[in-house]
Amino acid sequence: MSGGFRWKCVCAFDGAPFQGWQSQPGGQTVQDVIEAALAKLFRREVRIHGSSRTDTGVHARGQVFHFDAEWNHGPDRLLAALRTLLPTSIQIRSARRVSPDFHARLSAVGKRYRYHLFLGWPDPFAAPYCWAHPRGLDVEAMERAAAGLAGRRDFSSFAACSGREMETTVRDLRVLALTRRGRRLVITAEADGFLYKMVRSLVGGLVNVGIGKLTPADISRILAENRRTALVETAPPQGLFLEKVFYR
Repeated sequence: MSGGFRWKCVCAFDGAPFQGWQSQPGGQTVQDVIEAALAKLFRREVRIHGSSRTDTGVHARGQVFHFDAEWNHGPDRLLAALRTLLPTSIQIRSARRVSPDFHARLSAVGKRYRYHLFLGWPDPFAAPYCWAHPRGLDVEAMERAAAGLAGRRDFSSFAACSGREMETTVRDLRVLALTRRGRRLVITAEADGFLYKMVRSLVGGLVNVGIGKLTPADISRILAENRRTALVETAPPQGLFLEKVFYR
């Protein structure tokens, strides 16, 4: 840690106005906007480290980040100051001091995402935050397919190539569950970690089962092949929310 205290923050954001989380030239990412606010507050450059690199258009209710800075006025005043400096599309939900060895990404032991689908025509207030299917979906078939995906498995077939090298493509998918409330269908995915675009690929595969393009047996076969196929589509980003990051 380079001076000061280490602070852990949990934030929520609407991903629509941003080009994802990860800093990019042009300053149009969530990270860029938060770092600009911290620079105003501390009158110096402050680098933050996030738990997850969400893509363009993906939202979060529980993104975690940390940074190092000297602040002697307590977490409540830090939280209030950041909320004043940030746009309404980003909200810092909590801020607290943590151990110097805490790392938002490296210390995480799991994440929970939720993907929102709508069976029918959503109203203008729901449409920006879901994937609409006016003709409906076979939810029971999707549930059978989801049951065959949960567990500790190689998810190469449900990952997009990001150019990032990784030690393994095996992940422990602890939860893959569908919950329906009226016309809303939510897919919850919880794992020890996720591959690049893995959640959106899982959703895309399940939706193809729901529309009859694939069967639950097809999904199991695709998983076993350990390679990406055009039969697995990537769901659009607007329905995906990072809900929670887990730490020991």
